[in-house]
Amino acid sequence: MSERSITVLLVDDERLARAELRRLLAAHRQVDIVGEAASAAEAIALISRLRPDLLLLDVQMPGGSGFDLLAAIDDAPDVIFCTAFDQYALQAFEVSALDYLQKPVQAARLATALARVGARVQAAPSPKPRKIFIKDGERCWFVALDQIRLLESEGNYTRVHFDAQQPLMLRSLNQLEERLDPAQFFRANRRQMVNLAQVAKVAPKAADGLDLHLLDGSVVEVLRRRAQQFKAVAGL
Repeated sequence: MSERSITVLLVDDERLARAELRRLLAAHRQVDIVGEAASAAEAIALISRLRPDLLLLDVQMPGGSGFDLLAAIDDAPDVIFCTAFDQYALQAFEVSALDYLQKPVQAARLATALARVGARVQAAPSPKPRKIFIKDGERCWFVALDQIRLLESEGNYTRVHFDAQQPLMLRSLNQLEERLDPAQFFRANRRQMVNLAQVAKVAPKAADGLDLHLLDGSVVEVLRRRAQQFKAVAGL
């Protein structure tokens, strides 16, 4: 069975930089360059239409940085940063980006990064959206939805609980609820939404409500008017 190609979108405001990436990628037959963007706004539209596997993304661009681009989309592809600002990218993406290559991009480093992407692309496809991008101050994360156990509303922001992290995301809980799979995430109450896969135990409580005991030991209250909905979704 032939391997599926890696679809790539080039995002860089410098035409010569995009041309150099095209030259380097020409040596990789498994790569299919599906488009180019010279700004974050242009890239957002193309990502929605083309659904690329991978972004080769500059950090600093006029009208919006690479970070701004990722924060504006609901389903972040894999990202390899290609930037002259390696120290900034290393600090901000120390636990996040698939790779970060300093310009001028070295062919061997790009090949190594692409091999990592290829292994992910050939794996069984994961549910959509696969992961989200979160920027809180100078820290950034790519978070697989399966890792998120709890989402909590804080005004126009949402606090995202995963692993030992609790960053704030510049999206309201209502906005996230519209985009997340209701078979995976359940709105337990006005302030909280839980990942159903993270529920370890369900306990009844007064006034026909429920307590959801999550795998990390935290407890989330399900209001009476949502309790029947939870039982239907959870198959109880």
